[in-house]
Amino acid sequence: MTDLTPDQRARQSWMGTLAKAPPVRLEALMDALGDLPEATWLQPPEVGTVMVRGRTGGTGAAFNLGEMSLTRCALRLTSGEVGHAYVQGRDKAHARRAALIDALMQTDRAPELRAAVLEPLETEARAATLARAQKAAATKVDFFTMVRGED
Repeated sequence: MTDLTPDQRARQSWMGTLAKAPPVRLEALMDALGDLPEATWLQPPEVGTVMVRGRTGGTGAAFNLGEMSLTRCALRLTSGEVGHAYVQGRDKAHARRAALIDALMQTDRAPELRAAVLEPLETEARAATLARAQKAAATKVDFFTMVRGED
């Protein structure tokens, strides 16, 4: 894999955050932004499937696990920025919102969008991950063997 520039890493990060965001939460955060610019479709939202691959033991040989539905789209703002989105499932509105934020993050509105949309989503995702880890830790069982005194 080629080395990514800092800008590419940043875009990869926010696109991942938008793709994994709960659609209802993304909609609420975007509604709070008020008026958003119009965009033209380069590729309207379309639903398809992708093959999901896994690895034996997480590191072993790759194998085809199964198919997953995916929605993708691309749009262009009137100012010329292009936004893309790939989201799991069949939610065309979620893909449209993610592509619009992707395009807007390439404009001078990026700091506003980072504070109003991306940072809350990232904070909520970290909290959900921590809650899952704590719930799993609560079910942990430590097994031990008692020494019987025999050699």
